[in-house]
Amino acid sequence: MAMFKFVIADPKTRKSYKIEKDQNDAVGLVGKKIGDKFNGDLIGLKDYEIVITGGTDKDGFPMHPNVHGMVKKKIILAGPPCFHPKKDGVRKRKMVVGNVITKTITQINCKIIKQGSKNPEELLGKKEEQSKEEAPKEGQKAEAKETKEKPKLESPKQESKDTKKELKPKEQKPVEKN
Repeated sequence: MAMFKFVIADPKTRKSYKIEKDQNDAVGLVGKKIGDKFNGDLIGLKDYEIVITGGTDKDGFPMHPNVHGMVKKKIILAGPPCFHPKKDGVRKRKMVVGNVITKTITQINCKIIKQGSKNPEELLGKKEEQSKEEAPKEGQKAEAKETKEKPKLESPKQESKDTKKELKPKEQKPVEKN
């Protein structure tokens, strides 16, 4: 089944978190626009308030807040979002998607605007993963190193010095000028 990938930015800690939810679980977001707020309970962040800041569709085209509806079209852009010119005055025609979330959207970028009682890391289960990845105890370190070592591959045979000496450059004949 299709999935929504949420990238949630926390402005207080300046960290971002990634959550994947089935589209059927987050059906309440379909039809919302960039800038709309929604309850964090929908994605597992209890007592949080979140605002939609953008996203991309299944083909990788970014959502643009000034393109209304559920359309995909080429527009001329002179600056962000969706285009960051290297020089002033540069404009570019780019394909973008409208500002409404549909079933074709795969990534939804969000920002936390109202914190809940718990830390987002606790709610999203990030601390559990970090504790599993922590360094193993002393006895386990040696075992981990042994399993990670790769067998050494034999290096290709190098030519000996004798064979290099035998190869002589071609003798050049002097060119006569008339």
